[in-house]
Amino acid sequence: MIDDRTTESARLPGEFRLLVAAVGGSDLGTQISFVALPLTAVLTLGAGPAQVGALGALSTVAFLLVGLPAGAWVDRLPRRAVMITTDVVRAVLYASIPAAWLLGVLTMPQLCAVALLGGIATVFSEVAAQSFLPDVVGRAHLVRANARLMEMRGVNQIVGRSVGGLLVSVLTAPVTIAFDAISYACAAVAIGRIRGARATTAVRSASGVWSAAAAGVRHVLGNRLLRPMAIEGALTNFATTLTLTILPVLFVRELGMTEWALGLFLAIGGCGALVGAIGARWLGERFGLGRMLWITGAVASFAGCFVPMLGSGSLLWPAAVAWALITAKTGIGNVLAVSLRQAATPDHLMGRMNATFRFLLTGALAVASVLAGVLGELVGVRAVLWVSAGAFAVSWLVVFLSPLRFLRELPAEHGNQL
Repeated sequence: MIDDRTTESARLPGEFRLLVAAVGGSDLGTQISFVALPLTAVLTLGAGPAQVGALGALSTVAFLLVGLPAGAWVDRLPRRAVMITTDVVRAVLYASIPAAWLLGVLTMPQLCAVALLGGIATVFSEVAAQSFLPDVVGRAHLVRANARLMEMRGVNQIVGRSVGGLLVSVLTAPVTIAFDAISYACAAVAIGRIRGARATTAVRSASGVWSAAAAGVRHVLGNRLLRPMAIEGALTNFATTLTLTILPVLFVRELGMTEWALGLFLAIGGCGALVGAIGARWLGERFGLGRMLWITGAVASFAGCFVPMLGSGSLLWPAAVAWALITAKTGIGNVLAVSLRQAATPDHLMGRMNATFRFLLTGALAVASVLAGVLGELVGVRAVLWVSAGAFAVSWLVVFLSPLRFLRELPAEHGNQL
């Protein structure tokens, strides 16, 4: 049941606070690099739309390469150990960028290698983290815990992306990336201190990794509630990434605006995500989970039509408000949809379910990053924004036309009957 207010404060243990600190700290650094990495390519190495698009794709294509087997491995390994290892790996990778720049040897191939290898580490980290959360807080408190994590992510988007743009202006883009490396190192320490999480028995299977991964795919695509969430989420990620990939080129190259203005625009989106995450739990209880998922999608589809009108001066603000509405939808969806899919999945499939979703959702990011670069070169950045608006316009219909729109609360039990 979604209503856990009577005991929720007592059931969120100190281990959850450590998890929040770890995930929040690394996410803050990630938000800074979200601005600094493409600006390193544009400002330091003179990259164009195609190269920026390729850089964005490499950071997410890892989910297509190893996303599905990663879920099978996470189900077979200690989840906390996976998170620590991946944070250490990412700290080393991102620290190499400012180091190479200071030595005068930074190249575009190095940025691409960091993006790809960091993306592979992120695959395992995110799958493990979403699978580890029910072990820390229990299934009855998933909505509250996910809301807290999304609120933190909204704050990070506001602070991290705006500060990222400012730091790039003051310290240069490569040096700014050092803050991301530090955040991953601190996250590894915080996760290492988590000791009291509920122990989940690792899956021991004689079947191959790919056979085990296929069970996760069947669970998601064969479930009448999870399937529409996967399709809608992939379309939403596709549309969002088209816009995010091309924004640095639009702001810096075409509009001649400062890096700080780009950071501010993205921070406004963070405000929307934060407001959505804060209100998600109340909205889900008041109007029903499924109804809120399609209503917020419909609002985002309307708002998406204003983003392509983005320009300097007064034209910046309608687009910024529209972007905030889109990210508010993301904040609400990430709390309600993630909680729903965790509640609908048994422990032994948790890693593979999360991996399947990440494969589909982040695979859409990789496709969109490449397409944004190609379209940006061939027909211009404005065309990319209009394609994004079109994808937003149809994504919400997947939920509206499914049984998911009638769901009011988290299912009491997971199982195939869903």
